[in-house]
Formats: sequence, structure tokens, C-alpha cells
Amino acid sequence: MIEPACDSEALTQVLIDTPYGGILLGIDERRAPLTAANFLAYVDRGFLAQASIYRIVTLDNQAPGNSHPIEVIQWGWPAPDAGFAPPLPPVPHEPTSQTGLRHRDGTLSLARNAPGSGGHGFFICRGDQPELDEGGRRNPDLAGFAAFGRILAEAETISRIMARAERTEYLQLQIPILDVRRLMRA
Repeated sequence: MIEPACDSEALTQVLIDTPYGGILLGIDERRAPLTAANFLAYVDRGFLAQASIYRIVTLDNQAPGNSHPIEVIQWGWPAPDAGFAPPLPPVPHEPTSQTGLRHRDGTLSLARNAPGSGGHGFFICRGDQPELDEGGRRNPDLAGFAAFGRILAEAETISRIMARAERTEYLQLQIPILDVRRLMRA
């Protein structure tokens, strides 16, 4: 798991329900305020309850010769092949050098093409993924991705989902997200 950015009680908790079990996430609104607010807007407006896991990247299904392999589960709404425009605008990029967060095992991060183009796709790291931090070489722009949370519980669900990986990273049989909701503090 990633090192705590702050006490887990200070993180906003979000529960994802999948056919393979739940995943409890902690969203770091203090250290990654723009990216966290974007994610929570998708949660609170119900967009992610219509989402799917559409990409599982493993060491075995990446393009041959990839010199910077990763392992992630990517999901969101809409899926890239759905033909729908995202319901909310993209958010400015919050690099790991600014937030202090890193792409470690269990990190939740924002998917993107160019910096500042992310908004509706998210991924969870399986294992430490330093090539996704700013300066990492997964993208030629070296800007990295915007980490903004981490798994707090139910990590075994990630293992069950990773076991559904296919020959290629984009799934032919996408995995539906059954529900995503913010948990209220007592």
C-alpha cells in the first residue's frame, strides 16, 4: 500500500462495489484538492455508478518491447469506446512533485492523455509504479499522473479483478461497477 499521506481518518472514504467485491478508497482532498474534487463530483453525481472497468494492464498483456511496464486497473465513465463525451470538464494536472503522493501499491490516480486532459478515467496501481510519478518515463512528457487516493481496505478484490485480465489490456468483457458512494462519517 502507499505510505499514508495523512491519517486515514482525514481521508474522504468512498466505497466501490464490483461483482468481485468491494474496494474502500481514501481520497486525499488536502494534498490533491483539484483531482479529489473532480473524483468526488463524479461519485456524488452518480456518474461512476454507471462506470465499468475497461482496462487491466499486466506485465503479460502490454505491447511487446514496452520499456516501462505497469500494472493497473483502469475504470471510469464513459469508457473510451463508449462514444460519449465525458459529463464533466477535465481538471488541471496535479503532479506528484506538487502533492507529495506517489504511485505505490494501492494508489488511486487520474488517467489522462496530455497533462490537464484527465477527468473521467481512474486507475488503481497494482504494485509500486514509480514510472507513473512525475519524471517517470511511462509518458514521453514526463509529467506523470495525478495520484489522489489509496485503497484503505478490501485489497483482495483487486487480486480477483486482476485475475480477469485478458490477452490485451483493453477488456472485451468489461466489468461493471455496481455502485460507488461516499461514506458518511459518524
